[in-house]
Amino acid sequence: MSPVRLIDDDNEMIGIVEIDVALSNAREAGLDLVEISSTAVPPVVRIMDFGKWKYQQSKKDKANKSKSKTSELKEVRLGRSMKIDPHDIEIRLDQARRFLIEGHKVQIVQNFRGREMLHKERGHRRMAGIIEKMSNVAKVEVSPRLMGRRLTMILAPDRAKIEQYKRRVQPPPGPRSPEPAGEPGLTPSAVEEMPGEELEARKA
Repeated sequence: MSPVRLIDDDNEMIGIVEIDVALSNAREAGLDLVEISSTAVPPVVRIMDFGKWKYQQSKKDKANKSKSKTSELKEVRLGRSMKIDPHDIEIRLDQARRFLIEGHKVQIVQNFRGREMLHKERGHRRMAGIIEKMSNVAKVEVSPRLMGRRLTMILAPDRAKIEQYKRRVQPPPGPRSPEPAGEPGLTPSAVEEMPGEELEARKA
């Protein structure tokens, strides 16, 4: 016989009993005997509805997964070369800002073509300007670095700054529109549909 430490289906500690006794108690309750700690001396077992427990655990796991947002690394390219219109850069930065607000990291990529590699400092100046513009929602996780003909950096969401940004850009509730003037009890549509004679009579 092997002794076990038994917990009943009400989560009450029964104490140390023989395994046969624990199995008999589980059968009488119409439940399962589940080992919950095999390393303890003696092992700890519990009387429970194992199928119901598995179902509840599955629901908890699904709920936790739905609450946790998956963060991705998004890539935003500043065109195929340094020759990109400033307006196009702003469009790409707006896209990057949306990604950051959604909780994603963003890799900014500046490509160089041909003789542009002789003036790499221009790319670094552009990256510095982007860091400044995005500082209201992001922080630099990986500083600009050159790999071949690609200058890249990674921006990560700054939660506190994003909350401040959202409060600033969210428009305040506007004042209520004044009620249209007119005779009490008459809506504007009713006045418009009223025959001319009746309207004149009411005005008089």
